[in-house]
Amino acid sequence: TYQNKEDFNDNNFSYFRANIVSSGLLSSALTKIKPPKTSKELFKLPIAQFIKTQVEYKKYWGIDHKNTLVFRSFAGLALAYGNSTAIPFSRSYFAGGSNELRAWRAYELGPGKTQSNLEFNVGNFKLVGNIEYRFKIFNSFNGALFLDAGNIWNVSTNSFIDDNTKFKGFSSLKDIAVGSGFGLRYDFNFLVFRFDMGFKTYEPYLLQGKKWFTNYNFSHAVYNIGINYPF
Repeated sequence: TYQNKEDFNDNNFSYFRANIVSSGLLSSALTKIKPPKTSKELFKLPIAQFIKTQVEYKKYWGIDHKNTLVFRSFAGLALAYGNSTAIPFSRSYFAGGSNELRAWRAYELGPGKTQSNLEFNVGNFKLVGNIEYRFKIFNSFNGALFLDAGNIWNVSTNSFIDDNTKFKGFSSLKDIAVGSGFGLRYDFNFLVFRFDMGFKTYEPYLLQGKKWFTNYNFSHAVYNIGINYPF
């Protein structure tokens, strides 16, 4: 993790974070497959083996002490290996929610260009980009205009996984969903209460010719309540 923020009031700085997590390497090395089992187990539970890495970058431009432009980008990938054929649900990626793609509810978007009726939609690859303009209204009230873009996909060669959910390189970037909206925030000094309204601007799962602004209205808007800034 790196950031060059000088103090609490500094609104012109950069932030970078990268990490990698490996699971199951040691426990798998210390156990053996016991027939008739076909995978390694620890305490009668299959050992999950995967590698997960992610990178996040944020840039804050302080226009003045009342106005700030913020850019955020995020990329994450999780791959199963060895004893596992899939990523555990808790380690998978989801799209939507009050802190990133605010025009969709958490777990609602993706993967890829599919529109699933499942309650929880997850993938093992994620891309997100956000731009937010924050400005002071009066006293402790602040406003925001934002643009969110991103999605989740499956990175897999498994033929049983829907091709529409798979990431296939640059051609899959057209599956990136776009949301936009505005927000109202109240600064209590020790925390910020946040209300954001997100509108579906580009929906990659809709038919060609209907992807832009089809559901860009208040009846399809998503209302988000949060504590402190989303990024």
